[in-house]
Amino acid sequence: MKIWAAAVLSAALLELPFPLAGPMPPWRSIFAWFGLVPLLWAILSPVTVEHPRPLRRAFLISYLCGVLWYMGNCYWVRDTMMHYGDMPTGAPILLLIGFSLVLGLYFGLFGLGVMLVRRATGKANLALVAAPFLWVALDLAAARITSVPWDQLGYSQVDNGIVNQLAPWTGVYGITFLLVAANALSVGVSLAAEQMKDRVARLRIQSWGFAAYLAILFVVNGHYVLPAEQPAVSATAVLIQPNLDVGGDNDWASPGEWDTHIAQFEHLASEQCKTYIAGIPQTGAGNGEIICPPYPTHPDLIVWPEAPAPFFENDPRFQRAMATIVESEKAPLIVSGIGSNPDPAGNEMLDHVSAMVFAADGQEIGRYDKIHLVPFGEFVPFPKLLFFAHKLTGAVSRFTPGTERTTFRRLNGHSYGVFICYEAVFADEVRHFAQLGAEVLVNISDDGWYGDTSAPWQHLNMARMRAIENRRWLLRDTNNGITAVIDPYGRVRQSIPRHQVDALPAQYGFRDEITFYTAHGDVFAWLCVLLSIVVLAWSGKSEIRRIAARDVS
Repeated sequence: MKIWAAAVLSAALLELPFPLAGPMPPWRSIFAWFGLVPLLWAILSPVTVEHPRPLRRAFLISYLCGVLWYMGNCYWVRDTMMHYGDMPTGAPILLLIGFSLVLGLYFGLFGLGVMLVRRATGKANLALVAAPFLWVALDLAAARITSVPWDQLGYSQVDNGIVNQLAPWTGVYGITFLLVAANALSVGVSLAAEQMKDRVARLRIQSWGFAAYLAILFVVNGHYVLPAEQPAVSATAVLIQPNLDVGGDNDWASPGEWDTHIAQFEHLASEQCKTYIAGIPQTGAGNGEIICPPYPTHPDLIVWPEAPAPFFENDPRFQRAMATIVESEKAPLIVSGIGSNPDPAGNEMLDHVSAMVFAADGQEIGRYDKIHLVPFGEFVPFPKLLFFAHKLTGAVSRFTPGTERTTFRRLNGHSYGVFICYEAVFADEVRHFAQLGAEVLVNISDDGWYGDTSAPWQHLNMARMRAIENRRWLLRDTNNGITAVIDPYGRVRQSIPRHQVDALPAQYGFRDEITFYTAHGDVFAWLCVLLSIVVLAWSGKSEIRRIAARDVS
C-alpha cells in the first residue's frame, strides 16, 4: 500500500511547482527538486523489486502518478470543453480522463525503463543514473509524437536565474534533466543508508546527504539575492488587449458595430503614455508609468492579438480599416485574422489562422499562417478515423496548417518573428524564428478559452522560457490577458490587468546573437534519447536472457 501512496504523493508534490489557479509564487518551484522522490523510491523499493512481476508493478505505479498529475495539471481541459466545446453532458470529464490516461503512459514507460535497468544491472544506483536520461527522452517523445509538451518539469524553474542559464544551451530539457538528477541523488542516498546495518553509520550518511542536498537547493535558488542584468530598451510596441467574449457573437454585423469596434481599435493603438504593472499581474508587483514628451510620438509597432474578431484578409473593409490605422499612427501593424488561399486540389478556399503584417504605409507586406494547430480546437486530426469527433465537439473549426516560418524584415529596419498561441509550447519550432534572423519574437494568443484556470499562467511561463532559450525580447499580446513584454532573461517587465479592454505600451529592445539552442535545437534531448535507447536495448536483452534461463530451468 505504501508504494501506491508514494505515487499519489509524487503526483501531488509535482503539481505544486506549477500555476494552480493564478500566478505561481517563485518559492513553490522548490517542490520540483524533491517531488519525484516518493515515486523513485516506490519504483526501486524492495517491495517492487522483489515482486513476482516487477516490471508491470513499476509501470503501474508510475502510470498512476502520471494519470493523476495530468488530471490535476490540465484540469482546465474539462472547464474549457464544458463551456466552449459544445459537448454532451459528461463528455468534458471523460475527455479529461482519456487525455490523462493517454499522456500518463509516459510516466508509466519511465517507471518501466527504470526497473528494466535495475534488473539488468542489479544496482539501484545505476537505475537512478539512467533516470534523468529516460525522463528527458520521454519528454521529447511527448513533444514530437503526441504534440503535448505541456508543463515539462523544467518550466518550474523559469524564475530561477541560476538554473535557467542552461536553457540557451539545452533548452528546457537540460533544466528537467538537472531536476530529475537531483531527485535521483536524494533517493540514492536514502537507499544507500537503508542498506547499512550500522545504525550510527546510517544516520551519519543520511545527515551528510541531507546537508548536501540543502546546500544544492540553497545554491540553485540563490537567484533571489543575485543582481539581475537589465537589457536596454530602444523601441515601443502598443499591444492591444480587446477582451472580446470568446463565447459570444462576434460577427459585428449590427448597424454601426463594425465602426464602433474599429474606432476602439484605433483609440487603443494610440495609447502610448499610461501606467502599467511592472511585473506579472496579481502578484503584488508595483506600477510603472510611461510619460510622453511634449510633442507627437508614434510607436514602433502595433499588435492586435488572436481574438474572435471578424477579420478576414480578403475582406476589403478589413483592408481599408487596417490601412487607416497604420497611416494614422505611422507605425507597422501585426494583426491576427483569417487568411485564405485557393485550394490547389479543388475550387474551395483554404482558411488559415494567420498573422497579417502591414507596413507603415498601409500596404500588407506578408502573412504568417499558424503551423501547429490545436487538435480538436482548430482541426480534427485523422478525420477519417475520428469521423465521430465532430458530433462530440460541435464547435471545432476547420483550419489548414501553414507550411512556412516567416520573419518580417521591413518593420522599422528590424526583423520580427511571429508565432500564434499554442505554438509557444514548442521550443524547437519557435527557435527557428530567431535562427532565421528575428531580432524580436511576437506571440499573439487568445487565452480567453481558459477562463480563470491555471492554463493562462502556465502558458505564460512556457512563453517566458522561449525568450530565455533564444535570448530575445518577447512581445506577448493576448485577447484578455496575460498581455506582457518579456525580456531575454524570461522576466515580465511590463503587463496589464486581465479581463479588461486595454493596451500596453511595451518597451523592448533588439537582439541578434544566436544561442547554442537557437542554432542546434534539441541536441541535448536527442542525446538523451540515444543513450536511453542503448541502455534499454542492453537491459531488454538481459531481461530476455533472464526469462529464457528461467524457462529452461
